[in-house]
Amino acid sequence: MDSLTHPSGPPATPRHAVRRWLSGFGISGLIGLAVLLCWMLAALAGPMLLPGPLQAGGGSDVFAPISAQHWLGTDYLGRDMLARVIDGARYTVGVALLATLLASGTGTALALFAAAMGGKVDTILSRVLDTLTAIPSKMFALILVAGFGSSVAMLVATAAVIYIPGAYRIARSLAVNINALDYVTVARTRGEGTLYIMLREILPNIVGPMLADLGLRFVYVVLLLAGLSFLGLGIQPPAADWGSLVRENIGALPDAGASVIAPALAIASLTIAVNLVIDNLPGRAARERGGR
Repeated sequence: MDSLTHPSGPPATPRHAVRRWLSGFGISGLIGLAVLLCWMLAALAGPMLLPGPLQAGGGSDVFAPISAQHWLGTDYLGRDMLARVIDGARYTVGVALLATLLASGTGTALALFAAAMGGKVDTILSRVLDTLTAIPSKMFALILVAGFGSSVAMLVATAAVIYIPGAYRIARSLAVNINALDYVTVARTRGEGTLYIMLREILPNIVGPMLADLGLRFVYVVLLLAGLSFLGLGIQPPAADWGSLVRENIGALPDAGASVIAPALAIASLTIAVNLVIDNLPGRAARERGGR
């Protein structure tokens, strides 16, 4: 008897995979993703996205109003604010992203090690990081930056140290639950080592929640660095992030508010976009419905 064969569909292409992934976002998620990608592009390309006259900077009236020549007005030195905001994305987005990756990566690695080892190792790591959590983050950042300077490397290290304990607590709570499951016990019984348990048994099962936590931690780091810059302890002139731009032009708020409002709106749009993307991650809504 002839066997019936069912024709298979066309092979999936990267374009189809991306389209399928994007279809999992809602409208608000797509809007947030578009805004986030725009700021990422600005951080990578910077002022090269703008025409040559705007890249030069200076030469215009101080605190000039919004016009066809200067879409966001000018700052206290007559520089175009649109160019300054786009240039500041390199520091706001770049420094915050690097610090977030360092904090989440280190916290997750320590959590995996603590969960896999258990016992005294878990207890000691948890108590040490709990001690860091007890110190107010803003005060800790001010002490470190005031004592060691406000270079880019120091800002990254400071933000990372502050948010490692939070990432550790989230990752450890997930890892401990995974570590108690039967398939992890089976892996230990057949003689697998600690590194194998960490990377092959526990890590793949906590990646999703940790990516969501990474997005939220990125928002916290952005706000922390912007606050330090507003206090004059962040990125130093002639470079400037969005917090520095607000501080530099704060005196012109009554007369040339665009020079202050533009970088403030940039901070708000970035943080809101990240939250929209996190809230609409593909599969998250289905997981939440399944959990109820």
